Amino acid sequence: MVSLNSDMGEAFGIHSFGHDDALVKLIDTANVACGFHAGDPTGIRETVQKAAAAGITVGAHPGLPDLVGFGRREMKLQRDETADLVRYQVGALVGFLADEGLPLDHIKPHGALYGMAARDEDIMDAICDVAVQYEVPVFGMAGTAHERVAQKRGVPFVAEFYVDLGYRADGSLIIARRPRATPVEEARARALKALSEGLATADTGEDFPMRVDSVCVHSDTPNAVEVTEAVRAVIDSLAAPAI
Repeated sequence: MVSLNSDMGEAFGIHSFGHDDALVKLIDTANVACGFHAGDPTGIRETVQKAAAAGITVGAHPGLPDLVGFGRREMKLQRDETADLVRYQVGALVGFLADEGLPLDHIKPHGALYGMAARDEDIMDAICDVAVQYEVPVFGMAGTAHERVAQKRGVPFVAEFYVDLGYRADGSLIIARRPRATPVEEARARALKALSEGLATADTGEDFPMRVDSVCVHSDTPNAVEVTEAVRAVIDSLAAPAI
């Protein structure tokens, strides 16, 4: 069954961010910020506890060390640097998961690191080092270096689809620096098309193949709750047995 995931724990100190309290009741798995692009130790603990109470799985959402840019600005990284950054962040989350008796479910790179790993096999190879260490899957985009390197390394791969981001005709994501609302009906239609037809539509109008194991809704968009409710309904309706 296709899962529904969301990026969470992206608040910092006294500053709240996202719709975690509502979304945790709607999704199957949370990708928890580990402190580099957003989040802090207390936020990690609180997010893990919310996930535990809701009975959902938890994965690590490591990003670039750029709080000001929210991890959405690219950096020049060596392979070993990337592995160190990811291992450090995943290790922090694992400590909080262990305290709640929860396992690490997966690793999903955040923002610019996600995009870099989709194009650069060395970056993705470094992320897979940590996935191999913890014996968990990596979330990413089908048909990119995400999938190619994961397959080469023997790392289970979960193909993601985003209903609240645009795509180019080559299948790459269009990531805005600031979150914007996605019309609910548009998100619903995107989810239905991807899940039932295996297609997505580029910003220029072309359809292209889209394989989906998990749908992501970002927690920081203004209408994230409404979008998530719509996508949840689509996933559940397609999974329901025919009568």
